[in-house]
Amino acid sequence: MKLAIIGAGQRGMIYAHYAYEKCNAEIVAVVDISEEKREAAAKKFNIPSDMQFTNVDDFYKLGKVADAVILATMDRDHFKHVMPAIDLGYNILLEKPISPDIEECRKIQENAHKHGVKIVVCHVLRYTKFFSTIKQIIDSGELGKIVTIQHAENIGNFHMAHSFVRGNWRNSDESSPIIMQKSCHDMDILVWLVDSNCKEISSFGNLSYFREENAPEGSTARCLDCPVAEKCRFDVRKAYMPIRGDWPAVVLTEDQSEEGLLKALREGPYGRCVFRCDNNVCDNQITNILFENGVTATFHLSGLTNKMHRTIKIMCENGDIYGDDSEDFVTVTHYSANHKYEGEVQKAPVNNEEGFHGGGDYRLTMDFIEALENKGTELRSSIDRSIESHLMAYAAEQARVNDEIIHMEDIR
Repeated sequence: MKLAIIGAGQRGMIYAHYAYEKCNAEIVAVVDISEEKREAAAKKFNIPSDMQFTNVDDFYKLGKVADAVILATMDRDHFKHVMPAIDLGYNILLEKPISPDIEECRKIQENAHKHGVKIVVCHVLRYTKFFSTIKQIIDSGELGKIVTIQHAENIGNFHMAHSFVRGNWRNSDESSPIIMQKSCHDMDILVWLVDSNCKEISSFGNLSYFREENAPEGSTARCLDCPVAEKCRFDVRKAYMPIRGDWPAVVLTEDQSEEGLLKALREGPYGRCVFRCDNNVCDNQITNILFENGVTATFHLSGLTNKMHRTIKIMCENGDIYGDDSEDFVTVTHYSANHKYEGEVQKAPVNNEEGFHGGGDYRLTMDFIEALENKGTELRSSIDRSIESHLMAYAAEQARVNDEIIHMEDIR
């Protein structure tokens, strides 16, 4: 199995690592505008110099030189990078979102059908033991049909500051609205659990905290020069120096020495004051959903939490399921007949696997490779299954911006 990497950032390298280490895939080429990232990928996967590219067009001029590409470039570059790959017959492991533009999503899907190529969208939550366990409980029917769901993505204030205030996804004009970039994951998992498309959606949210008026008095534009940094939890010394060699410090530079990291913080975007960036995405958003089968759901995104985790409560006809994906179990409760009896309560174990997203990244990569090797394999996060989540995220943002309820038939 031969693969090429287009976009050798953290996400692209994670999938390539699993394909290389676990499936004996050969990584034959790398494309990235960053010399540092290209060199790191080339060293790790033994990629020759003539197969290292700055420009994706130069790579495509070679024709089809691999079985598939791992495409993990920036959101708004996906369309122009994906379409030529499809035309050449490449199967594609595509980082989410497919595209921030719904019409581009449709065109990618149509072109994939035209050329008969497989596109797996990196909706890794479907592959986690946590959500797979919940799905099995729902599908068993022991609790009856789903009636309503409360779901929350707690981003973590430090993750919010890193990725959505200082980082690549801070500004929707350059990338995507946060509900598309971060939470098409969550729209997708709700569609999967409910087993229905969305009928109507509304949403409310804003950029509440990471604004200049909330900057500490006396603070400056960059942390390393700031006289009040010691009192600020977002000081980059606190955020990155204690975790050198680990995420998210590794995003800043390949040189994880103290000197290398300080240089990146002094010169790069991650050294900026979180209250003085050009960010415009929401740091909180609530979305209300009505599915075609009558199930209702609320989704709550928050960048102001202490840790990164998701929580979900699924209320069915005869009982409910509660889970926190930072724990190793989900709680299943059969409803009681009165307030003195708590009902039958069980804890279903969740044995998460290695890596990010509770093993979801690993399982998704395995699913993709298996589908390429065994052509009849059904893909859990194919592009056809992934489009609905993007329609929902797009509709939620339209509902938020325009203060209206969106009827999905109008979007479709």
